[in-house]
Amino acid sequence: MLEAIIIGLVEGLTEFLPISSTGHMLIAKHILGKQYTEAFLVLIQIGPIAACTLVFWRDIAGFFVNWKKPETKDYVLKLFIAFFLTGVGGFIAKKCGLKLPETILPVAFAVLIGAFVIFAVEYSSKKRVLSANLTWAVVFAIALGQILAAVFPGASRSGMAIMGALIVGCARPEAVKFAFLVGIPTMFAAGGYELFQEIKEGNTADLLLPQSIVAYVVATVSAWLSVVWLLKFVQSKNFIPFAWYRVALGAALLSLSL
Repeated sequence: MLEAIIIGLVEGLTEFLPISSTGHMLIAKHILGKQYTEAFLVLIQIGPIAACTLVFWRDIAGFFVNWKKPETKDYVLKLFIAFFLTGVGGFIAKKCGLKLPETILPVAFAVLIGAFVIFAVEYSSKKRVLSANLTWAVVFAIALGQILAAVFPGASRSGMAIMGALIVGCARPEAVKFAFLVGIPTMFAAGGYELFQEIKEGNTADLLLPQSIVAYVVATVSAWLSVVWLLKFVQSKNFIPFAWYRVALGAALLSLSL
């Protein structure tokens, strides 16, 4: 049960921060010396998505209440296009086998490369005025970022999507919000499909274990806390601290591969 709590915390706290949940899960598995069933891992990944949905429930409800307003229609259309592009791009990448394995060495390199991407993007952002306007360039950049993260485990889905938005001039708060809103249906679709496959293969018992349920609850609550914290953090600060953290994480992962 203690291991379930630890794994739930690791997944929940790192899923939406730009620091690579995959890298942290590899370290956690190494320290605990355990391999977990795919059903267990799929279940705890759904928890953070549910948490993110709760954080943005007012925005989501507003889409239905204010659906007649032109600005709402424009925002929802952009969300749909970003979701569609992410889904199609991810499907094509999967069919072509364009995905690195979730093993220590490739994940470590993806974490380190992601750190230097953040350094470069934040450095260039100092010379530009970032805008809160959600342009079509931001939509395509966020979709591309999510596709790249799917191909390179360890790059961080949220990290690459947000950096993509910053590159084309989007302000940090708006970039984080839109990236997370796009991530909700994207991750629900992927997680729901994987969960269905696990049930179809007869692994329902693994999903109903007390440890699985506890890990799911812990992942959900901790993810809610991390998303709320990040939304406040980006109101006044940049992502440089996360880049330095990724450097330390990448070095730790590389040490495990020696």
